[in-house]
Amino acid sequence: MSISDKQTVKSTTEKLLLDIQGNTAVITINNPPANTWDDESLPALKQLVDDLNADRNIYALVITGQGEKFFSAGADLNKFADGDKAVARQMARIFGEAFEALQAFRGVSIAAINGYAMGGGLECALACDIRIAEEHAQMALPEASVGLLPCAGGTQNLSWLVGEGWAKRMILCGERITAEKAEKIGLVEEVVAKGEALSTAIALAQRVAKQSPVAVSACKTLVHNARGNNSLAVGCMQERELFVDLFDTKDQKEGVNAFLDKRKPEWKNA
Repeated sequence: MSISDKQTVKSTTEKLLLDIQGNTAVITINNPPANTWDDESLPALKQLVDDLNADRNIYALVITGQGEKFFSAGADLNKFADGDKAVARQMARIFGEAFEALQAFRGVSIAAINGYAMGGGLECALACDIRIAEEHAQMALPEASVGLLPCAGGTQNLSWLVGEGWAKRMILCGERITAEKAEKIGLVEEVVAKGEALSTAIALAQRVAKQSPVAVSACKTLVHNARGNNSLAVGCMQERELFVDLFDTKDQKEGVNAFLDKRKPEWKNA
């Protein structure tokens, strides 16, 4: 993959590689040997997502790991070896800020899990909208086995996706699961052959470009709101409000008229 000469958004670290393919941003975690996250790559991810949000030509984001073995093994435990609470507080903060920014990305985010996704690596994938795993991938939140806990959304997002029982098996019992099991319990949406996660994710991301980006953003907001304590009545009311709000956008008029004219819409993301 080559970076387009017209690309304006740049990564601030070599530990995150960025390639813009049409309306899709592809981010590769590039910190061998295990693609761990640290105090350089985490703030860089937040900045990168913020910049992609500001680029109205970006509709989808795909994140994957460099190499064939690791999506990401999570945090570098050397950071926590001396028990320094100040370091722990800083790392927890930047982990949270990075993955919350990823989760709040206005477009569709897809994790192409090309290998082991452990701890903070799995939390990164959990922050995405959709997860595609290669058949050899394995996933776990093993923090409690080293006296820690998932602090970047793991306890919250995993429970929402797979239910309390499986979340407890993985977090409290330290159970590691295969890609096949992950698909069965709803942790990933699709399992593909080795080496095919990224291409599958990009193909799915390209389908997003056929949708109105402002409509997609509104729909994503509503789906995320359903996780909260709002009643069904409140959620349905919010649906109706955002539906009407779309009539303030250029994409609404373009989408309807393109359909009626039997032509492909030209989205403005506005």
